[in-house]
Amino acid sequence: MMKDSKISSLTRPRVAFALYVIIPIFAFFVIIRVFPILGTLFLGFFDWGLISPTKPFIGFENYTALFNDSLFIIALRNTGVLAFLSVIITMAGAFGLALILNRKKTIFADIYKLIYFVPFVISWVPLSVIWKWMYDPSYGVLNYVVGLVGIPPQGWLVNPKLSLYSVIILIVWRSVGFNTILFSVGLKNIPSEYLEAGRIDGAESIPLFRYITLPLLKPIILYILIMTSIINFGIFSPVYILTVGSQGAPGNAVRVLVYDIYENAFRYLHMGYAAAESTILLILVVFLTLIEFKLIKPEA
Repeated sequence: MMKDSKISSLTRPRVAFALYVIIPIFAFFVIIRVFPILGTLFLGFFDWGLISPTKPFIGFENYTALFNDSLFIIALRNTGVLAFLSVIITMAGAFGLALILNRKKTIFADIYKLIYFVPFVISWVPLSVIWKWMYDPSYGVLNYVVGLVGIPPQGWLVNPKLSLYSVIILIVWRSVGFNTILFSVGLKNIPSEYLEAGRIDGAESIPLFRYITLPLLKPIILYILIMTSIINFGIFSPVYILTVGSQGAPGNAVRVLVYDIYENAFRYLHMGYAAAESTILLILVVFLTLIEFKLIKPEA
């Protein structure tokens, strides 16, 4: 009894200290995250311009208008294509690089990882400006490179058939290094005893990969898949920068949901309409995340 009371007396100050630390952080999180999300969900049911003094309640009219809006449909389709292709290509490329760099015979593997990781450190704005210059049809370095192998100059951004894929190339190039590091960490954390036991039982490379490596990598695969999907569904800066100016991509060809939300909110001042779009985007991301959890359930 005395021992239990002594432990309790030692625990109470620690619990109190933990609460004092956690409560302000939790309150700050609620203020800057939860309240804006709830406010956006609420605002979607009103017809409110940013400078309008009135805010009439219109129910679901914003949502019904969305699916009759051709620009919203284009943005929805472009977002789906961009997110799907960039996630698949990024994960496949990052996983392949991680497998190569984690081989015992790979020399300077850590230096390669650092080189691959550098693009992720650079902010989207300067990175997008650099790539916009590289994509320039007149003096861009990319057309010079493809010209060396006999390919004629391309309008990477001004051609509607190429512009969305040009944005995807930039996104993949920036993201693949960071995901390579994550996959490398996951591969290194697989106990070598499991692989050795599989080899002793006569398993070859493909069965080892299928039945040992992949199942043990499920948590890191799920994390990368969810985070990459969320980031790519919310992509804005490269799309905005690559569409600005005469050398930029035509707006509708690379229009994505966040760009459409930005235009409706801060260019046309339709805040209620933009809030409804934001709600649709939130529902899409949550639904996709639940599907990903269902498809790639980590082993217990």
